[in-house]
Amino acid sequence: MTDLLIHRQGDIVVLTLNREAHLNAFDTGLLSALQEALAGIRGDRSVRAVVFTGAGSRAFSAGADLKERRTMSEEQVRAFVPRIRDAFTRVAELPQPTIAAVNGVAFGGGTELALACDLRVLASHAVMGLTEVTLAIIPGAGGTQRLPRLIGVSRAKELILTGRRVDAEEALRIGLAHRIAGPEGALAAALEIAGRIAANGPVAVRAAKRAIDRGVELPMAQALDHELACYQDVIPTADRAEALRAFAEKRPPVYRGE
Repeated sequence: MTDLLIHRQGDIVVLTLNREAHLNAFDTGLLSALQEALAGIRGDRSVRAVVFTGAGSRAFSAGADLKERRTMSEEQVRAFVPRIRDAFTRVAELPQPTIAAVNGVAFGGGTELALACDLRVLASHAVMGLTEVTLAIIPGAGGTQRLPRLIGVSRAKELILTGRRVDAEEALRIGLAHRIAGPEGALAAALEIAGRIAANGPVAVRAAKRAIDRGVELPMAQALDHELACYQDVIPTADRAEALRAFAEKRPPVYRGE
């Protein structure tokens, strides 16, 4: 059985963590499959958005596979943690917009994968949490850094230091989620958002994501210069010319990512 399912739906790629019997937990095999898939997607300019989800309806991902973890030596654990962190960093650094369709529980690394995505859509029964301290460890795949940037330092400390889990309604209220769907609707809602993204000029979408991701880390004056540089990248594109023609001709534009 393939640990990671890759499905192409037009301009959108759906990556499904496919270890349903193990609550889609990350073991060495799934992690390797994810790293390989990300390497291929990154350079594929025909991909305009990427959606991540989990097999079944119980879990997006329960995090690290603790059964495998129990068999690891300390040195093996030391090697594994940077691998999963680097994989999620690759998710965050994809030039294409990314959406997590959180279709069930997302604990530890599952929440960290969702945090690495640009947007998060939760099924109504989804539960999220950085629960590592309850296992006498800490989030090691970006959770202590991405969660405070998303929901604020104080609130992130409360969740991380207590290991408390949040349901979909609270996740939406605190800014951890962007939308709640029905019990079976997270993927459909994520695909709807991805489709709206994919309909826009792909060069511009990538430039806008790059402007935001880099700009939020800079002082305002430098951030505005970075925004301008990103804008200048789209000026000579064929897509921009197509947008103006389509406007004049009163028709939908046909963007080719050029």
